[in-house]
Amino acid sequence: MISPDQLRPFLATTLQETNFLSLGKKYAGKVRDVYQQPDRNILIATDRQSAFDHAWCTIPLKGQVLNQLSAWWFERIADAMPTHVIAVPDPNAMVVRTVQILKIEIVVRAYLTGSTGTSAWVNYHKGIRNFCGNLLPEGMVKNQKFASPIITPTTKAEEDELIDPAGIIQRGFSTSDQWEEIADRALALFKRGQEIAASRGLILVDTKYEMGIDREGILTIADEVHTPDSSRYWVAATYEERFAEGKEPESLDKEFFRLWLSGQGIDPYDAPKRDLLRSRITDDVRLMLAAKYIDLYERMTGADFQVPRDADVVGRMERNLEKWKQGV
Repeated sequence: MISPDQLRPFLATTLQETNFLSLGKKYAGKVRDVYQQPDRNILIATDRQSAFDHAWCTIPLKGQVLNQLSAWWFERIADAMPTHVIAVPDPNAMVVRTVQILKIEIVVRAYLTGSTGTSAWVNYHKGIRNFCGNLLPEGMVKNQKFASPIITPTTKAEEDELIDPAGIIQRGFSTSDQWEEIADRALALFKRGQEIAASRGLILVDTKYEMGIDREGILTIADEVHTPDSSRYWVAATYEERFAEGKEPESLDKEFFRLWLSGQGIDPYDAPKRDLLRSRITDDVRLMLAAKYIDLYERMTGADFQVPRDADVVGRMERNLEKWKQGV
C-alpha cells in the first residue's frame, strides 16, 4: 500500500485544470474537463476535489485513480449495458462516444446512510418515509442495510432535487418505458458492482449512474462507474462490529472528506464561511484522502497503483492525446 509520505512530492504537481485548445470546445465539470468534438468527447480527470456541490482543493493523483478505476469498471459491466468508452489513451484521459445525457442522475442505495441534503439518512432523520417513491419502514438507524436496493433519482440543477419515477415521467425526463429500462439496468449494474466489491472484501453501499441515449437510440452508461467519487464503499470485515457499536463504517471514498468538512463546526453550505473552512484543509488531509483513493483502487483491481515517474502530467497527456486532436 502506498503511504501518504510517498505521495507528498505530488502535492505541488496536482492537476487543477487543463487547456488543450486543439482537442475541441472545453466544458469544465466539477472534476472532469470535457473536450467536445462532433462525434466524440475527450474526458480528462483532474485532481479537483468537490463535496457538497463545491470545489475545495486538489488531491494528489486523484484524477489518475478515477480514470483508471472507471476504465476498469467499464470493462467489467460492458456485457450488462452498452458503455460510451472508445479508448483510454492516457492514465487521466478517456475518449468516449457522444450521447445525449439524461436530465436525471440515477442513484442506487443499499444502506440508510449519507450526509448531504439528498442522502437517505438525512431525509429519513427528518421524518421522511416516502423517499423518491420508496416506502421506508419505521425504526431504522443510520448505516442499516435496506431489505433490497432502492433507486432514488435526482434532477440536475444548481442544487440537486430529489424526484420519484412519477415525477420523472410527468416532467418529460423519460417515458414510462424508458424509465423501466433505466431502473432495470441500474439495478443490474449495482448488483454486478456489489458482487465484485464483495469478492474484494468491500461493500458497495450506494452509487450514482449517468446514462444517456446514443445516436442509434440505445441507452448507454456514461461518465464514470463505481469510482470513489460516484460511489460509497465500506470495508466489509469491520462493518458489522462498527455498526453494532454505533460507529461510522470504515470508508474508502470521499465520504471521509465530507465527514471531515462537517466535523469542523462550519456549515459547508455557508458561502461566507467557506473560505475559512477551505483554509483548514491541510496537506495532511489531502494526502490522507489521496491514500484512501489509491487504497480503494488497489483493493478493487488487485493491481498495484502505478505512481507516475514523470511529474509533467500535462506534457504526457499532450503526447498521448495527439491522435485525438480535433480533425485528426
